Amino acid sequence: MAQQETDEQINDGFVVDTEDCEARELAHRERGTARPITVVGNPVLHRECKDVTEFDDKLAALIDDMFASQKAAEGVGLAANQIGVDLKVFVYDCPDDEGVRHTGVVVNPVLQDLPADRRVLDDSNEGCLSVPTAYASLARPDYAEVHGQDAQGNPIKVRGTGYFARCLQHETDHLHGFLYIDKLSKRERKEALRQMAEGTPRYETVPND
Repeated sequence: MAQQETDEQINDGFVVDTEDCEARELAHRERGTARPITVVGNPVLHRECKDVTEFDDKLAALIDDMFASQKAAEGVGLAANQIGVDLKVFVYDCPDDEGVRHTGVVVNPVLQDLPADRRVLDDSNEGCLSVPTAYASLARPDYAEVHGQDAQGNPIKVRGTGYFARCLQHETDHLHGFLYIDKLSKRERKEALRQMAEGTPRYETVPND
């Protein structure tokens, strides 16, 4: 990033992730190297990742590679296990439903439970870089709040609405070993896997042995 996450402004305890998005994202991926994407069936995607305990240059380099990999795959969010790394980290560069761009990283994310009056469901289509070329309708709350840490280990909170809320939930799920297709009915999951089998990814993937 052009600026460390600790330099970002904080609003009501929430990180402001809408400023200097282009410069911050570009700085990350210029330092990073794009890696191929793991796909459904790879064991690293189907187990809970390990907590990050060391906030060092190695973690910073991983985050750079994740931004580079996300851009190469034309994604809006990426979890570390999607490039084969068993750590609780995700990055995002995602618009909300108003078209406002959000860019950042969350380490050791915890999705907050919502009170019943905040659980307004949105059943929009969802896709995943690890299930390439497949999409399915999935109901998720249209607001999400994630607590975690930044790249230096400082506590942060991130919140989003609409499409960005979906992204925050989707990426946090990844780090606990769940893909969006795991939330579908058997029939819907089978259809998503059929779409994947018949499609051709537009980015490099890791073949499953």
